[in-house]
Amino acid sequence: MNKLEDIVVWQKSMDLVEYIYNVDSNFPESEKFGLSSQIKRCSVSIPSNIAEDAGRNSKKEFAHFLSIAAGSSYELFTQIAIASRVGIIKKNIFEQISQQIIEIQKMIYGFQKSLHS
Repeated sequence: MNKLEDIVVWQKSMDLVEYIYNVDSNFPESEKFGLSSQIKRCSVSIPSNIAEDAGRNSKKEFAHFLSIAAGSSYELFTQIAIASRVGIIKKNIFEQISQQIIEIQKMIYGFQKSLHS
């Protein structure tokens, strides 16, 4: 079992969730049950799956949940790309979120690689 608070990728993904929620607060009301909801679910899924990993004793299970977290990060990227393309978020916000996502993805893949070593 891993101590959750010591997992840097979990910390970074929690920061991303916080940022997403701040950005999302500026979304139009018409997106409350659409893109806004989907973006928040994707972002929350990343640290949630990492947290589920941390409670596992098996490297194989840990790697599986890291894979789900990575998938959620790609889904989040797609959702924010859509939000940018339709003008809900500005390009600079899209780029900031994208950079955070890419950093988290690299960390997840590095973590997965370390589990297979």
